[in-house]
Formats: sequence, C-alpha cells, structure tokens
Amino acid sequence: MKTSLPVNLSQDQLIRAEGGRLRVPDRPVIPFIEGDGSGPDIWRAARRVFDAAVEKAYGGRREIQWTEVLAGEKAFHKTGNWLPGETLEAFRACRVGIKGPLTTPVGGGIRSLNVTLRKELDLYVCQRPVRWFPGVPSPVRRPELVDMVIFRENTEDVYSGLEFEMDSPENQAFLNLLRDRFPAVYKKIRFPESTAFGIKPISKEGSQRLARAAIQWALDHHRRSVTLVHKGNIMKFTEGAFRRWGYELAESEFGERVFTRMEWDRIARLHGEETANQACQEAAEAGRLWITDVITDAAFEIALTRPTELDVIATLNLNGDYLSDALAAQVGGIGIAPGGNINYQSGAAIFEATHGTAPALANKDVANPCSVILSGEMMFRHLGWDEAADRLILGVEGAIQDRTVTADFFAMLENASLLKTSEFGDAVIRRMG
Repeated sequence: MKTSLPVNLSQDQLIRAEGGRLRVPDRPVIPFIEGDGSGPDIWRAARRVFDAAVEKAYGGRREIQWTEVLAGEKAFHKTGNWLPGETLEAFRACRVGIKGPLTTPVGGGIRSLNVTLRKELDLYVCQRPVRWFPGVPSPVRRPELVDMVIFRENTEDVYSGLEFEMDSPENQAFLNLLRDRFPAVYKKIRFPESTAFGIKPISKEGSQRLARAAIQWALDHHRRSVTLVHKGNIMKFTEGAFRRWGYELAESEFGERVFTRMEWDRIARLHGEETANQACQEAAEAGRLWITDVITDAAFEIALTRPTELDVIATLNLNGDYLSDALAAQVGGIGIAPGGNINYQSGAAIFEATHGTAPALANKDVANPCSVILSGEMMFRHLGWDEAADRLILGVEGAIQDRTVTADFFAMLENASLLKTSEFGDAVIRRMG
C-alpha cells in the first residue's frame, strides 16, 4: 500500500502487512475522526477508555499515538471540503483508524461520507458483531440467544449510486436504450414515462471476496456456520448469483474444511435425505463448517424466533444494512452496536460508531459512547491486542451490570444510576479489572 506519509510520521510508527498478517509496532499511529453532532462527546470518553485499557493491559509497553484527521462538518468548516484528501492519505498510510458518526451532506455533494470512505479505501467488508450484554434492556424475551456476526458487502449493490432522476436527460437516455434495444425489458416497466432508475451492480469478484472473508473468519474463530443471506428468488441474476458464487467459492477454496448445503443437496438427490443428514452430522463431528443460505425476509423471521440458527451471516450491501440494525435492536439498539470496515486482503480498516450524529445531543455530554467503545474493542482484536480488547469488554459489562448507564438505558431500567457520557467512561475504566 504505497502512499506519501503525512507530516511528522515515520515508517517505524506505521502498521504494515506481511504475509497476510499485520505487523503492529508497540506505539502505532492511529488516525481518528471524532465525528459530528454527539461525536466529540462520545470520542472524548472513548479515547480515555482506550488509553486506560492499553495501559492496564500492557503497563506502558504499548501505547496508541492518536492523530486527528478531518471529515464531515468540522472538515467543511475548516477547509471547505467534506472529506479532504489528506484524510484519505492518512488512513492509507496508517492502515487502521477509527471514527465517530458523520453527517451526510443534503442536497448535493458527497452522498455519504461513510460510503465514500469505504469505496475509496476498498474496505469491502462491513463487519458487525451482534451480542447481548447482561443488563441491557431488550424488546425480545431471550436476547442472550443472539450472538451473530454480519459480513456485509461494502462496495457494490444499490449503494454504488448508479441512479437517474426521473426528468433528467440521463434517465431519458436510459429509458430510450431499454425501449430501443431491450423491448422485452421495457415492457416490464409499469409507468415508463414517470419512472426513475437505479442500477444494482453485483460482481463475482466482489461477492466471492466477501464470502471468502466470512468463511475464513468463521474457521479462525471456531464458529458453527456461515449463512448466505440473499433475495435470489426474485433477483435471480444478482442476488441469486451471489448465492451461487458463494457456494462455488466455499467448495473450491475451502474443500474438506466446510460442508455446504449444495453438497447436502447432491447427496440427497443420489442417496436420499437420510444419507445426506448423516453426512451432515459426520461433517459437524469432524469440525467442518456448515455453509448454507436463506432468503432475506426469512432471515429476519429466523433472527426473531430462532436466533441460534444464525451464526456468521454473509450478505449483500442493502440486506446487510437492514439486518445489522434490526439485529442490533434485539440487543439494545445501535447505540451499543459496534462496526468495522475492513479489507481482509490488505488489513486496512476503519472502525466506527454505527449510529447517527444525534445533533440534538451535541455538546450535552449525554450520549451513549458504547458503539465507538466496542468498535475500539474490534480494532484492538484486529491489531492483535487481545488483552486490551478483553479489558474493554470487562469494563463495559461491569458498568452495565452495575446499572450505571447513560440516559438511553436509564429510561428503560429500574434502579439504575444516570451518568453523563464522560462519567460512563469513568465507570467503564473502573470496571476493567
């Protein structure tokens, strides 16, 4: 990953990738974006928590050297640019970073700063772990059964921004193309003269690198299964192809380490379902990872009624966006949901708060910082600093079990103590052990 280095940054401070693994110095430089709205409040609390976790875990042997980079409203006010080129260069040079929530400009300009960062840096996996912390209020009866990790494709699908406004010349040209060159397709459009169009690109390469990352992660972390979530019954040549390409990748690259639903189907056709079920049982006993698929709407139903059937989920961009927030709602909401945007080939990653900017909470020291704190836990594990990550989990679990929480949880818990954002950071630090 070649790039010019930001000012005052030397090579021995940089995280490198060697042989498919990150080589992390003891005092790496990590760029951060504090975020818009409530972002500065939650970042101040989270940064103190991160530094305390590293200190408690390593006793001064390791330390994060934080460097602020600009994006969002703060960048626009200071530079006139929502996403300065220097910010992208810093992330490229330092390889791993973290960010708070960012405003999406309205009425032109960049459609989404988050999407732009992901695409510019080719962070093709949006990884979202979903688990329940004891004591967190939940709308479901058994939130402790929810333990899933979503691998959402991050660079394709309708988020590519390939759409045409109804009355635009581009839209009319596209409509004319369909009418003149693809009349059978044109006839499927119910109201052609008042229709806007969006294009959904799904590639074999993008689909398979997402599936590869999900399967390898599941094997490395001794998970039970990977489920390909898709709407291939309707979108047969895009989401249906995602399903097919995922199975092909699993069988061609992982071989005897996995057992797929496609393999089950082949055995069932030749020898009957009983034999196929026996083969599946033997594969599970041998430690082979089960690879299956499910239609998107069924995945929502399973997540609510039979959550233990889902483990690692690999899915497309729009499906993953919906599923991530819906599953987070079962374990306390996106205020406590972490996320990471990762390129598993280069090791480049930006971890982030997954919620919005909440401008009404700006500068009031009341927002819940758990999303960015737990995203930092993901970042530490990505760096190989598991001891610091473990401290973060201890701290968050302890603070919540003590019922010392911010306003969002306080409103839903009995006998709780209301803390400010900064005070919650202190509570987490006290409970790190």
